[in-house]
Amino acid sequence: MCGRRRRRDLRRTDEAAELTVARKRAKSTLSPEALELVARRFRVLGDATRLALLQTLFVQERTVQELCALTGASQANASKHLALLFEQGLVARRRDGLFTRYRINDTTLQGLCRLVCDSLAERHEAVRANLAS
Repeated sequence: MCGRRRRRDLRRTDEAAELTVARKRAKSTLSPEALELVARRFRVLGDATRLALLQTLFVQERTVQELCALTGASQANASKHLALLFEQGLVARRRDGLFTRYRINDTTLQGLCRLVCDSLAERHEAVRANLAS
C-alpha cells in the first residue's frame, strides 16, 4: 500500500513540475506560428452560434437534434459549426446508433468563457456606475 501511495505522490510531483514548466513557457514571447494558432482558436470562438452550442454542451453530451432544439439553430447550420469545433479539437463526437453525440473536449473552455463573462459583467457594472454618478 505504501508503495502505491509513493508512486501516486511521485506522479503528482511530476505533474506539478510539468505545470510549472508550462506556465514558465507561456510567459515567454510566442512565435508567429504559435500566435497564428492562438488567433485561429479565438476566431473559432468568435461566433455566437458556436458559443451557444458550446454553452449547451457544458451541461452534458448532446445529439445534433438536441442542440438544434436548445439553440434554435438549423440542423445544417449546427452541423457546420460542430464540424469546425471538432476540427479545432474543442468538441469530441461519438456515434450512438443513428445519432452522433457531441461533448466538450477541451477542458479549458468553460473557464475561459467564465473569465470573459465575468470581465464583461465587471465592465458593464463600471459603465453603469459612471453613468449613475
